[in-house]
Amino acid sequence: MSWMLKDESKLLRNAFLVGLFGILVCLISLFNRNMHFFDYAHGAWLTGIGIGAQLFSLSITVLLLRKRGIDPEIKGRTQRMTVALTVALLFFFII
Repeated sequence: MSWMLKDESKLLRNAFLVGLFGILVCLISLFNRNMHFFDYAHGAWLTGIGIGAQLFSLSITVLLLRKRGIDPEIKGRTQRMTVALTVALLFFFII
């Protein structure tokens, strides 16, 4: 089934959950880097998983923004989520 045929609210909810998972995984990696809960050499892959999840979520939101004929409320929430994910990605890239 094509992504463009799925319900917009379900796609937005799934993108939110994947983006939240990515942000939390990146935060765990960031806290580990400073607090040394476990060896960072074994925990560095957490950052990659988190950034990958955020990029996947961002791609879903961009897909929703490009879709025609969606509800203006969903489009507004999608735009806000796109900005939030972009800022989070920039933050974790800079750190």
